[in-house]
Amino acid sequence: MSHPEVAIIMGSDSDLPTMQAAIAVCEDFKILPHVEIISAHRTPHRMVEFAQQAHQQGIQVIIAGAGGAAHLPGMVAAISPLPVIGVPVASRHLRGLDSLYSIVQMPGGIPVATVAIGNAKNAGLLAIQILAAQRPALQEQVIAYRRSLSEMVQDKQEQLATVGYQQYLKDYQAASSAG
Repeated sequence: MSHPEVAIIMGSDSDLPTMQAAIAVCEDFKILPHVEIISAHRTPHRMVEFAQQAHQQGIQVIIAGAGGAAHLPGMVAAISPLPVIGVPVASRHLRGLDSLYSIVQMPGGIPVATVAIGNAKNAGLLAIQILAAQRPALQEQVIAYRRSLSEMVQDKQEQLATVGYQQYLKDYQAASSAG
């Protein structure tokens, strides 16, 4: 890891528990993330400065998480030439639907790739895949990761076939309540 290639920004520190999954994905793939709290509403000048300069700092992809009105991803996308991935953060009252609608309904010409509510992990993976399009070694890591997902499902199927659905469900529920 040398310089940050993926910026992971969020409108508030309360978004960090959600955005932590994107940070973890970057770290798992040995991609140094730049992590910052930038509010579209409370620090608009700082947001503009960041969006204007990120590509000059070596950032190649921006992941922006926001809840509520969730203007951060769209505003950054309107300013930056970089791809922006929006993560709708679940809100207390509307459970993230407001954030999802705000991020996904961008006008033509200003795209924001949007993942499911709270799914920063997929945002991190999408950022890695964007980088991997031009980096064969990283693309091989993505392929290996996908292969591991397939193997995990196959292992679960073998376990289900071995113990039967009732025992498998009992074990699954016990593991879910313990973790």
